[in-house]
Amino acid sequence: MEPWIATYGSLAVALLVLLESLGLPLPGETALVSAAIYAGTTHRIDIFILIASAALGATIGGILGYWIGRRAGYPTILRHGSRIGLTERRLLAGRWLFANHGGKIVVFGRFFAVLRALAALIAGVTMMDWRRFIVFQSIASILWATLYGGAAYCFGKQIEHVAGPIGIAIALAIVITVIVTVLLFHRHGDRLERLAAARARHEQP
Repeated sequence: MEPWIATYGSLAVALLVLLESLGLPLPGETALVSAAIYAGTTHRIDIFILIASAALGATIGGILGYWIGRRAGYPTILRHGSRIGLTERRLLAGRWLFANHGGKIVVFGRFFAVLRALAALIAGVTMMDWRRFIVFQSIASILWATLYGGAAYCFGKQIEHVAGPIGIAIALAIVITVIVTVLLFHRHGDRLERLAAARARHEQP
């Protein structure tokens, strides 16, 4: 990837991160880390421009993904979601979840591969308030780009020695979180759906 980074620099990293944040399966994070290592070892890329470009790409990609989910995903799931078990009550439960905890999901999701690609789309589908989403998406993008880009720049290839164990730990944490979430939803799903439906009725004029 090094010749590619040397040729296209921060702009290409920003584009990859943007497309990944839009929901495409592309190595945006890998591109950021590789470019930051290259910047630290060759000083041919300005690390501040690189971090700013990655953060901007992540923010714009997330906003585009949010609007796609809101404009296209929500109506589609509302019409056809019941075929895969996504009833209107469950969609309301998702809206309740993002209305109350959407900020945390967007921020922490930025640091996990699957959620990084899907969090914005899901926030749009669940109709999270767009102003809150933009604020939290911007915060998440800046934190993510600064932490990953800065660490790779400062520690260089040494970061690759700990990337494997950290990746395994993160993967295990994600699996455990998903299992616990599924179990809790099965146990309390009806109550959550009732709360969401009651809130929706209350918000109606």
